[in-house]
This record gives sequence, structure tokens and C-alpha cells, in this order.
Amino acid sequence: MKKKLRSITYKFVIPAAFIGLFFVVWELICLSGTVAALILPTPGDTFRAFFAQGDMIMHHTGITLLEAVAGLAAGVAVGFVLAVLMDACKVFDFGFKPLLVITQTVPTIVIAPLISLWLGYDIQPKILLVALTTFFPIAIGLSDGYRSTDPDMIDLMRSMGAGKLKIFWFLKLPSALPNFFSALKISTTYAIVGAVVSEWVGALGGLGYYILRLQRMYAYDAMFATILWVIVLSLVLLFALEVVKRCVIRWDKKEN
Repeated sequence: MKKKLRSITYKFVIPAAFIGLFFVVWELICLSGTVAALILPTPGDTFRAFFAQGDMIMHHTGITLLEAVAGLAAGVAVGFVLAVLMDACKVFDFGFKPLLVITQTVPTIVIAPLISLWLGYDIQPKILLVALTTFFPIAIGLSDGYRSTDPDMIDLMRSMGAGKLKIFWFLKLPSALPNFFSALKISTTYAIVGAVVSEWVGALGGLGYYILRLQRMYAYDAMFATILWVIVLSLVLLFALEVVKRCVIRWDKKEN
């Protein structure tokens, strides 16, 4: 009972307390007059603006979610293929991994205008940008997971006549799942950020587009409400991912 209560405290009570503290500090800063009320609205004004602009925010949320999910799916597929190739061929591993690192040294905000210039302002360049920002953690996480497979287990399966495909499917892939889900959490947050950033540099809709529109209208209360909604959206996706992980990796008590 005590162990369960402690787990609930660490997982829910303490995070909720820190979130509450954040809003209290925010309210105190607004009341102190340190920042002009026009620039920094109170939490109450922000929540009221969220409900007032709820329909528009939900409309643009659908666009951003489509870009993020489609780009993340593409990034996961590319990362999976690259990880398999790096595991199967050491030459490819040593030769291609530096190129992977190089792709991550260029800031997203620098790539986004170029992709929009080349491909236009429709949804496709946003999906491509999200895929470019999400494939790297998947590729590296899975590659490390494959390498962490117990070599004694690999030798045992080989002695039983298992080929490379069976070893990969029944041993390496399950061993890499904890690494995969850890990488997927990172990629999920990157997906939302990448979608929003791509909308800043040219879009016809989406939360990033709407945030810029509200900023130009000096509707800072609605702008802060939309920014907070982006954060909530990321947390909801991470929570859903955690639930999926617990259902998939039932054998790993350490992960669950």
C-alpha cells in the first residue's frame, strides 16, 4: 500500500504541485506589474481566451496533428530502415552514422524556409520537415538497442539453427523495444515542435500559423492560450505513448 501511494505521489501529486506552482508564480508576476498586462496576460485571462477561441484552436490543432503524426510515421519508418541497415552492415554503420549526426547540426528554423521554398506552402513540406527532425532518435535508439542484445542469446539461437531473420525478429527487435520507445518519446516532442516551426515560415493553417496571426493582432491572451495548448497536446501524446509502451513491453518490469 505504501509503495503504491509513493508511486502515485511521484507520478501525479508532485508534478501537479509543480504545475500549480508555475501558475502561482505567473499570477504573482502579473500582479506585481513587472511586465505589462498587454504583453503578459494573467492565467485567468489566458484560460478565458482559450475557451473564447476554442473552435479556431481546435481547427488549427487538426492541421498540426496531421502534419506531426504523418511526419512522425515517416520518420519512424526511415529510422527503422536505417537502424536495420546499420545493424546488418558494419561498413554502412561506420560510414553513414556521421552523416546522420551532420543532419542534426542544422537548426530546424534554418531548414524550414528552404523546404518551403522548394516544395511550396502546402502540407507536404511540413510533413517532410517533421520526418527530418524525428528519424534521428529512432535510428540511433534502435541501432543501440540491437547492439545491446545479449551475445550469448544470439549464439544460443544460432546453435539451434536460427537464421539472421529469426534472430532479428525474435531476439534483437524485442530487446530493442525499450530503446525504441525512449527514442519515440523524444521524436514525438520533436514532431509537434517541428510542425509548429514549419508553420511559422509559411503555412495556410496550423497552430504555428495561428500563433503568428494572434501575435500580429496583439491578441496575446489568445496567443499564450494557444502556446499552452501546444504544451498540453505534447503531454497528451506522451501519456498515450506511455500507455502503449506498457501494453507492448509487458515482460520488462524495469521499463514498466
